[in-house]
Amino acid sequence: MSSIARLATQVGEVADGLCAYLDASPSPFHAVHAAQELLTGAGFTEVSETEPTPSAPGSYVVRRGGSLIAWSTAHLPADRPAHTAYRVVGAHTDSPNLRIKPQPDWSRAGWQMLGVEVYGGALTNSWLDRDLGLSGRVAVRDTTAPDGVSQLLWRCDDPLLRVSQLAIHLDRTVRSEGLRLNDQEHLAPHWSTGAEPARFRDWLAGQVDVSPDDLLGFDAMTHDLSPARRTGGEGELIASARLDNLATSYAAVRALLQAVATPGEAASMPLIVLFDHEEVGSTSERGAQSTFLPSWLERIVLAAGGGREDYWRSLAGTVIASGDMAHATHPNYAERHEPGHPIVMNGGPVLKVNTNLRYATDSLGAATFALACEQAGVPMQTFVTRSDLPCGSTVGPVTSALTGATTVDFGAPVLSMHSTREICGTVDQAGYAAALAAFLAPA
Repeated sequence: MSSIARLATQVGEVADGLCAYLDASPSPFHAVHAAQELLTGAGFTEVSETEPTPSAPGSYVVRRGGSLIAWSTAHLPADRPAHTAYRVVGAHTDSPNLRIKPQPDWSRAGWQMLGVEVYGGALTNSWLDRDLGLSGRVAVRDTTAPDGVSQLLWRCDDPLLRVSQLAIHLDRTVRSEGLRLNDQEHLAPHWSTGAEPARFRDWLAGQVDVSPDDLLGFDAMTHDLSPARRTGGEGELIASARLDNLATSYAAVRALLQAVATPGEAASMPLIVLFDHEEVGSTSERGAQSTFLPSWLERIVLAAGGGREDYWRSLAGTVIASGDMAHATHPNYAERHEPGHPIVMNGGPVLKVNTNLRYATDSLGAATFALACEQAGVPMQTFVTRSDLPCGSTVGPVTSALTGATTVDFGAPVLSMHSTREICGTVDQAGYAAALAAFLAPA
């Protein structure tokens, strides 16, 4: 079967798998948990960061909060040198949303409210008048744990919260002058009626079945309750929250599983890294600007019997593909796009280029990604932003700077980026995963 015919048979499978992954991942912590389950279900072994790095041939995955690294040495030659180069696919697990403040309880005008902070560059208008659930991670007292604390995932998909928009009768200029929202005053969700504030911490302790006194900390965030679904006249689109950038996270996991399943000996080591905190600058213990990726690249080299010299030699031959969603040309705002570089939905993966290095792509990286698309039998598009508009960025430039490895930025077309409801193409998602699999296991 040709690569194009094989891709056509995978469109529905990839779309359904992506929708399931999106629905299972209301927070970065859940996204990493869902990715880890896909990997361990296919034979990957979970590794603790506090334990020695495995030296035996195999496939491994390690988690750090909302971040994950997975790699495989299963198809490398038994006598592989310690300085074997990597093929790395990077993505991120976080998306803009409304996050609950540490002391969120307050009331106004007979409503019980929750204080929230806007996380990342959210299109805040898209959070209005939606049924919102809550999810995240808690730290609870645990006398059996080494440090006295355990971490638990939690989610509540009940329609708990709502940010109600002001009626047009009370804001007659909204249609002529546009909606203006103040993050502090206008985005606080209400979750009940009553003159006295409710106690969010007590409610959350009940969700994880602990005493409020044993709830020592929490990461809590809102999520839209509408499920991911196929849409369009022929089901050729996917509408969902968090496509930026869980679509890439899912494609990376699929690509790694496919690369590991490809027969024959590999010349480079396939590895994926899913970072948290890209939407707020990547500066954290598990973000792209941390030592998370470089330290594990080095640990793998050391576990193979190499030294510092072998580590730097491996990086010299490494190529990193940094994946993030790309702006499809918007039919209602075509003038906001670079006219010489239209991006078509379901037109194939997107190479992302920026002269000012908001993307890390150079000619060598571009060639590597183009060859991967060619090997996978999928078309490739190229995105450049208009010269008179600022360009967004990705994990690519920072991972490139930290490792010194050749890096290419790429994506898949999406509309309504940073909305609670984004949209992408089903054919693009199958092509996305196929191109990444070819990148991780080049012929």
